[in-house]
Parts: sequence; C-alpha cells; structure tokens
Amino acid sequence: MKVNVYQLNSFAKTNGGGNPAGVVIDADLLTEKEMRRVAAVLGFSETAFILPSSVAVFRVRFFTPKAEVDLCGHATIAAFHTMGKLGLLNPGMYKQETNAGILGIEIKEDNSVMMNQTIPVFSDIIEKKELADSLNISVTQMPEDLPAQIVSTGLRDIMIPVKSMEILNGMKPDMEKIKAISQKHHVVGYHVFTLESLYGANANCRNFAPLYDIPEEAATGTSNGALACYLYNYKKMGGGQKTDLVFEQGYSMNRPSEILVSLSVKEDAIYEVKVGGNAKNLVLTEVDI
Repeated sequence: MKVNVYQLNSFAKTNGGGNPAGVVIDADLLTEKEMRRVAAVLGFSETAFILPSSVAVFRVRFFTPKAEVDLCGHATIAAFHTMGKLGLLNPGMYKQETNAGILGIEIKEDNSVMMNQTIPVFSDIIEKKELADSLNISVTQMPEDLPAQIVSTGLRDIMIPVKSMEILNGMKPDMEKIKAISQKHHVVGYHVFTLESLYGANANCRNFAPLYDIPEEAATGTSNGALACYLYNYKKMGGGQKTDLVFEQGYSMNRPSEILVSLSVKEDAIYEVKVGGNAKNLVLTEVDI
C-alpha cells in the first residue's frame, strides 16, 4: 500500500534547519495501524494525520515512530503550513481538534503558523542530581535560582536549566537513563536550556525524548511553549517581563531552528499561550507500507 506524504521542515531558521515532519492529507482513509506504520517507515520524530472534524476545521492526530502523542507543535506547524500552501485553507483563524483539546490556529499571509497551547500546568520539581547524572554534567553546572520542573502546555516535559551554551552543547546525555527517568516521572522527555543565546533569543535549548525513540529533536513547539511559561513564572523574561519570546534550538544538530512564543497575561496569570514559526522545503513523497 502506498501513501502520499508531504515532508517539510518546521521552525527552520535556514534552508538546512528546522525539524522535519510528515503530513498526511485525507488520513480518514487510513486505519490507526496504518498511521502508525507510515510514521514508523517515515522515521521523523512526528507525523501529522489530518482527518475530518465535527467541532473544528480538522482533527489532527500525531504519531512518533513508536506511539501516538496528544499534541506536537512542529507537526502542527507543518500540517497547517502545508494546507495553506496547497490552498486548502486561506490565511485566517481556525480551530484544530487534537487529543489535547480543541486549540486555535492562525495561518498568516506568509503561511507561517501560530497555534494555541493549553494553559500551563506546573507540576513536580525534580531532584537535580539524578537529572545531572543522566546528562553527564554536575549539579554545579545548573543555576541555583532555577528549579528543574515538570511543566506542560499540552505535553509534560522536565524543564532543566544549565548555566551556559558551553555546558549545553558539551553534554553527553545517557539516553537509557533519560528514558528511565522519563518513565518514572511520566514525562515525554527533557527540555534543557540556557539563558545564553547566539542571536539574541531568550534561550538556547536542546530536547531529548528517547522514551519515544527521539534521541534529540531540532525544534519542539510544545516544549518551548512550556519553557516560556516557566521563565515567566520565575521572572526570567527580561526587563518588564516580556511576553513575546524567541527560542533557539537545533544548533547542536546543525539544524538551526527558531521558535516564537507569545503569552497573554492578566494580573500576572497566563491565560493564553501561542507558539509558532515558519516552515521550509515542502515536498510530496510516497511511502510504501
């Protein structure tokens, strides 16, 4: 059986950057088993499958090569950028139905996409020593004024601060240990960051999700949405607590990526989170399952 799949790079800062994703239009023609097979054969960290919806413009399901996940930022960008490029949707405001809820989407005139995330949920603060050990760094290389904490704007990740770009790029993660800790705390993975940056961003990040067969990811929308909320919560947004942020990711993989996050805040409470960016290199391919 052959399935048409669009491939493109979400959040790409350069033509060689971004996070590759697959997009399958008319996925209601596929069984769940076939969707899983397409995602596994394609081998990208996530593939988006677009289906009809009675409550939104489309329902979108997201599969890693191993399992279905409730939400995926970069695959959402890929899905709606593709539909905009194909003329299936015009620039404007839409709703998408996901397993994480019904979320807002905006397609802009340049086919960049901003997507609503769920309101942040701040969960357990994690002992830094076990995290440092799994990253092969020392606790002293983590800032004392920021905790390692599980935060979610749709997917649970552990936000892990380190002191510098040198530490971030030099770490040698132990994927088996990260997998075990991710299972223990019921999270997708680690979002490790430093407040240093290359080009004036709010943070530079690396993301590890070996539990879902993703050793490292070049750009993660949901994780950076959670990170923006975390930084706001701990008053690390710069002068005046800015609510429009830029995150760098993928540079350690030679896949430069830029993720935009916008927070809406009232009386110090976050009531809306939007994550977005652009995509490049849209091509149509055929996958044999």
